[in-house]
Amino acid sequence: MKILYVVPGFDEGGAEFHVLNLIRELHEKGHDITLASSGGHLERELPDGVKVVHLPLWRKNPLVILYCALRLAGLGRFDVIHAHSRVPAWAAWLAARLTGSQWLMTAHAFYSHNPGLLPFKHADGVICVSEAVRNDLKDYLPQNVITIPNGITPPKFRHRGSERNHLLFVGRLTRLKGLDVALRALAELKDYDWRLDVLGEGPQHAELDELAESLGIGERVRFHGAVSNDDAEEFMAFSSCMVFPSHSEGMGLVVLEALSIGLPVIASDLEALRDFADGELVPDGDVSAWREAIRRFFEEGTASPLNPEKIITVKEMACRVENFCLSVLEQ
Repeated sequence: MKILYVVPGFDEGGAEFHVLNLIRELHEKGHDITLASSGGHLERELPDGVKVVHLPLWRKNPLVILYCALRLAGLGRFDVIHAHSRVPAWAAWLAARLTGSQWLMTAHAFYSHNPGLLPFKHADGVICVSEAVRNDLKDYLPQNVITIPNGITPPKFRHRGSERNHLLFVGRLTRLKGLDVALRALAELKDYDWRLDVLGEGPQHAELDELAESLGIGERVRFHGAVSNDDAEEFMAFSSCMVFPSHSEGMGLVVLEALSIGLPVIASDLEALRDFADGELVPDGDVSAWREAIRRFFEEGTASPLNPEKIITVKEMACRVENFCLSVLEQ
């Protein structure tokens, strides 16, 4: 197949790593792949032979979207144009109509329910990364919908453990990720000898750093900024537990990565994670509940009951996506 992937950018993020993994697997199978995005450091990890086009696909401007669509159409006809996120969906829809290509959308998250989702219903097929995302978007989806969870690459590291109080947070530093909840909970556990490594960058970095200082735990919290996937895995291997206090997730890819390495996780009670849970998770945003969950881990080693056996591999994910693309082409 000749496939065009359309994404806003290609820096860190669950959707970006999802696309990178798909491209690697499908390129290895012999498919002809082109990536259109605004660019990013993950391009360095693309296989040789993958073509790259830079366009301002992150801008929510009708004229910019039209420009991007025309540029995509100028690349010629593809068997499949595969969009990830809303602005790329608009550009992919228009480009597909101009070239006679089939186009798909992968929904990674809970989007605001507004006219910006109009292209979804006009896709030849939609992939949702979880049943939670599928249920949330049910009124905006076409008939041809499938749920394919994010797959995990076999980790290069295995969990080697650490003293019980070495915690880890991995994610973008935004309000949605809820790190402030974990910091407030940890501030009430100063009697325990813990430390927290924070991996990731984002607009809330300075505010969270200031919050840690104001809570009197600044010396115990280390902000490492954005790190490579290999470095993140190594941190997971040598930490004792990952905290995942996110308020909303379409999938929670970093949780699956941690579980595949063998790292215990304390996680918010999100619908997307319930598919992997064998018991109760921590109430979202409840500082007292988070304090108690972390305290139990310190004293008993008990984390959230998430089952790693329910995780699929990247190869299995790519096979399911490939089969879905082929089924769309056969219709």
